[in-house]
Amino acid sequence: MMQDAMVSRKVWRVGANIDTDALAPGAYMKHNIEVIAAHCLEVHRTDFAAGVKPGDVLVAGPNFGIGSSREQAAGALKQLGIAAVIAPSYSGLFFRNAFNLGLLLLTCPHAETLQENDSVQIISADTPQVKNAHGQIWMCHAVPSFLMDMVNAGGLVNVLKQRMAHKALNTD
Repeated sequence: MMQDAMVSRKVWRVGANIDTDALAPGAYMKHNIEVIAAHCLEVHRTDFAAGVKPGDVLVAGPNFGIGSSREQAAGALKQLGIAAVIAPSYSGLFFRNAFNLGLLLLTCPHAETLQENDSVQIISADTPQVKNAHGQIWMCHAVPSFLMDMVNAGGLVNVLKQRMAHKALNTD
């Protein structure tokens, strides 16, 4: 994910305190992730699920992902092709679920200065940065390497599969 830093990504904005019910509405939880994703954020943005394109980023206010621990909340964003969520803070359970599924979360104190429809680039360094089309750069909190490994592999399950395959090759 971070290796394609020069790719410009469209920003979608939502406010603070977005809960997991908005990301994965309870009425659709009996369905598969494709159906759940089709209703992602519809209570806040009726245009979101139908309009988001793979590689777009979601920018939110503080406390993104509060509420229940439903993994489908992060899964819906991943299913829609969201490249990253950028927010000042996250619910701890959502944070872990997102990385477990390979969804990049960037914690940026100044995330709310990014505007709807901005074009941004995510730049890798020791500390990730977000750069808008006007050249402004915002520093984000460092993402530990083990979490970036999960993002780059497409989730924890893929990391574990890679480890098992590596271990099998080294024991033969």
